[in-house]
Amino acid sequence: MAKLEIYYNSACPVCDAGINAERARLTAQGMEADWKDIAADNNLVCEIGADLDTVRHSLHVRDETGAVFVGADAVARLMLETRGQRWLGRFMMWTPLRPFMRWLYDRFADRLYAWNRKHGRW
Repeated sequence: MAKLEIYYNSACPVCDAGINAERARLTAQGMEADWKDIAADNNLVCEIGADLDTVRHSLHVRDETGAVFVGADAVARLMLETRGQRWLGRFMMWTPLRPFMRWLYDRFADRLYAWNRKHGRW
């Protein structure tokens, strides 16, 4: 199996809950992944050439080839490695649907980012 690097923000309680659930699923199936919490170490964003607010806004995943996936594409890439969710990952990456999935993720992430700022999480 591929070893992914997942760049996430535990300062966001919604994001943290989602990551914890996904980590549990991947761990249960024996997949190794590097979970990189940018709230614990802001400098981790330099590893993927992103700025802090971009990673606060959207999930980032780097795969074994070095390709970086952002937002909906990152979620889909993670799902492609998760038993029981692979079909959903393929569905999200399906060319006709992909722009809508990106738009949907970005609108949700915009609201979540603003909510977290309003509550002083960063």
